[in-house]
Amino acid sequence: MIRPAAVAGHFYPAEHPVLLRQVDKCIFAARQKVRVRACIVPHAGYMYSGRVAGRVYGALKLPARFILIGPRHYPQGERLAILSEGAWQTPLGAAEIDAALAAELMHAFPLLREDPVAHAAEHSLEVQLPFLQRLAGDFTFVPIVIGTDRFDALETLGRAIAQVVHAQKEPALIIASSDMNHRESEAITRVKDRKAIDAILALDARRLYDTVRRESITMCGYGPAVAMITAARELGSTHAELLQYATSADVNGDRDDVVGYAGIVVP
Repeated sequence: MIRPAAVAGHFYPAEHPVLLRQVDKCIFAARQKVRVRACIVPHAGYMYSGRVAGRVYGALKLPARFILIGPRHYPQGERLAILSEGAWQTPLGAAEIDAALAAELMHAFPLLREDPVAHAAEHSLEVQLPFLQRLAGDFTFVPIVIGTDRFDALETLGRAIAQVVHAQKEPALIIASSDMNHRESEAITRVKDRKAIDAILALDARRLYDTVRRESITMCGYGPAVAMITAARELGSTHAELLQYATSADVNGDRDDVVGYAGIVVP
């Protein structure tokens, strides 16, 4: 199965050379790249969040396998949806799904359901692929989108991911896709986002979950972040590092209606 690009020409350019130029413009290549177990990157249009994502990807020694976890923004499809075969198309070519890794994840966490419907229009994972295509070369990935807010399910998914990653001979980077608080003033958003970011930096999945819900933080990918934090903890991580934070106001100047973006790595 080939999943066609759903948001090319909207979230990022649809023309190959134009997309390459924009991706390169977003990437800040660190002099000394590092290996990490996991990261959080945003998924807005590249003009808004591309530099934050590029700051993360440019800092990393990227492996050849990835587990991408993002929110399901639309109500269609399964609440824990995976695709286990085929490829995703972008203007830069086809990105192959890692069928073997997907099968192991489905075995470790049977609540995952094969579901192309949940992935068909979803942008949270698609917008990561051009960065990986530009920087990681020949790679494979597993896409998972989450539409549940049950902590036990998110935690169990994270533990299953850790179990599978730990058993691999080759490393696999866990990427959680999320924007931060949405559609409030910059002053309010920065305060709310700091609370969520502090929980992430402490790798405290329960604290993040409770903070987002208690403080009404509209962090769309907090579920993927909870699963990622749980997996990283299980794999031995003890802390995270904020590489960059920005808001949409940094681009459009509108400080009354903003979205926050955070780029975080987990060694």
